[in-house]
Amino acid sequence: MTRSYYSNTISDFLKDNETRILGQLSLHHNHELENLQKNAWVKQITILKDTLQGINNGQIYFEFSIPRMGKRVDNILIINDLIFVLEFKVGDNQYQKHSIEQVVDYCLDLQNFHEGSHHKKLIPVLISTKAEPIENIFTSEKNLFDPLKANQQNLREVISKSLLHSNVKQINPSDWENSIYKPTPTIIEAAQALYKGHSVKEISRHDAGAINLSKTTDCINNIIETAKRENKKSICFLTGVPGAGKTLAGLNIANERMKAAEDEHAVFLSGNGPLVDVLREALTRDEVATSKENGEPLTKKAAAIKANAFIQNIHHFRDDNLISKKAPVEKVVVFDEAQRAWGKEQVSSFMKRKKGVENFDMSEPEFLISVMDRHEDWCTIICLIGGGQEINTGEAGVSEWLSSLKNNYPHWDIHYSNLISTNDNYLSNIELRNWVQSVATEKHELHLSVSVRSFRSEKISELMHEMLEGKHERASTLLGEVKNDFPIFTTRDLTTAKKWLRTQAKGSERFGVVASSGGRRLRPLGIDVKNEISAPNWFLNNSDDIRSSYFLEEIATEFDIQGLEIDWVCLAWDINYYFENGKWNCQYFSGTKWQNIHNENDKTYLQNAYRVLLTRARQGIIIYIPEGDALDHTRPKELYEGTFNYFQSCGIQNI
Repeated sequence: MTRSYYSNTISDFLKDNETRILGQLSLHHNHELENLQKNAWVKQITILKDTLQGINNGQIYFEFSIPRMGKRVDNILIINDLIFVLEFKVGDNQYQKHSIEQVVDYCLDLQNFHEGSHHKKLIPVLISTKAEPIENIFTSEKNLFDPLKANQQNLREVISKSLLHSNVKQINPSDWENSIYKPTPTIIEAAQALYKGHSVKEISRHDAGAINLSKTTDCINNIIETAKRENKKSICFLTGVPGAGKTLAGLNIANERMKAAEDEHAVFLSGNGPLVDVLREALTRDEVATSKENGEPLTKKAAAIKANAFIQNIHHFRDDNLISKKAPVEKVVVFDEAQRAWGKEQVSSFMKRKKGVENFDMSEPEFLISVMDRHEDWCTIICLIGGGQEINTGEAGVSEWLSSLKNNYPHWDIHYSNLISTNDNYLSNIELRNWVQSVATEKHELHLSVSVRSFRSEKISELMHEMLEGKHERASTLLGEVKNDFPIFTTRDLTTAKKWLRTQAKGSERFGVVASSGGRRLRPLGIDVKNEISAPNWFLNNSDDIRSSYFLEEIATEFDIQGLEIDWVCLAWDINYYFENGKWNCQYFSGTKWQNIHNENDKTYLQNAYRVLLTRARQGIIIYIPEGDALDHTRPKELYEGTFNYFQSCGIQNI
């Protein structure tokens, strides 16, 4: 794949005709070329031809693709062992904060996901052509330089001073350009990229040996095509470890099937309200911004209508089909976090209380299958299943889906991941295991076994699992394997935790504070888990907005953040889940005191809540464990101390 619109050696670029360069750029530009873009390119060409005079080695790229971000870098220069990433702001007289973040983000993407850049010196340069010159500081950390600022007059000087940091060792431009790009986008970035038309191969990693998203997509597409060809109804159960890309796979299928045929509607459904809200808002904002850039302005309302049809709340889908008895327009339906669908008792209670429907006697899985079964010809349901992630009372797990199929829909073709029949985290009912093995088709491609949320290390989910199981020796071993790539610390001071987050994050990397919804005695410390947040604002707004995660004021709970992720996390740990006498203990706060939790399901929900919170970070986590207060009977020091000591036994360093 050609990654740039134009590339050449620097010496040949200097000789090349400006009109020919402009023609190459225009040829690859997919949208109608506006004078603004054309003039910007002309200015870049002129400035760079002047700046690079006398530099006889190296390579230059114009409009270099960063698919994960859905953007292109203005220019990349490779000179000796240095990679300059240039972002031009033609006509600007200020070095804007968001522009600095943008060029740093490009460098971070290359450093993290582009194999040829992993261990190379990356230098972000913002060129605001009409800005005043400023003094740059040439310092770097882990091969990433602090962003440099230049105008059109002093860019040559800035590059010359940067070259003093070169050891004259050459990067081979051809090897660098063609090296593997292995991005791991956030689910927000992935949804935006797919929506824009990027393929899953462009935005997902493809490590040898891992069952990757492309194989999984191919498997599910084959199942859909078979159902369509043979007029059958089919259901797939796709499993995966936390952060393995189940949601990305589901979005990709829904996106691909929307384009497959005029009469084949597809939808991505989730009962995770914050996830739906965040993805819809992200797609809407992105489409409005993109349409503006392309000279075809779109209102936010028009963009939202399209996004809302693609991603829907499962409960709204359910309610619509309670009213209508017709088959839905969608032939392919993806249910995200299908293990969280409600059991019969929970649905019946809800229907009676909220909808005025008496004697409703179906579980949510049974009802949803019955809705799709209304189709006279074919349809396919894709259930995305996370093991050990039920965090709400009444969530039925995969067993309810299988029971409904066994008892009411034996004519459906069932395809399931091998984990469904072998792992208690997914299905513990022996009778259902035996049944599904006898009537359904097992496919290894329907399990995503490698976490890609944390591109720093794929062992994070296993480490967190071992810690929550109380296996400190195994956790300590795993921590030793990951801590250099994925820093994990504890602290007893919230100010220290916040400072650590701000220090770690570069560019627009997102950071925030999370806590359990049951962490009610964090309130004296300024952490109020009962204060509801707007998930779109928390996840999408920039660092100037007090409602964003960056401000470290509003706290996301497991309900806000499940299915989403951020780069750097501070997890505030309360004593609703504390370690004492060699095991984890569970309690909830009621009135003025803590009450023990005795129900085993409720204990599981609480453990899973902390599992969710521990696996939301892509790059690193700091766990804040308060000191407690001898004057407050609801915050006994010894319970916080027991948890802190346990994490110490796992090998986690305190700062």
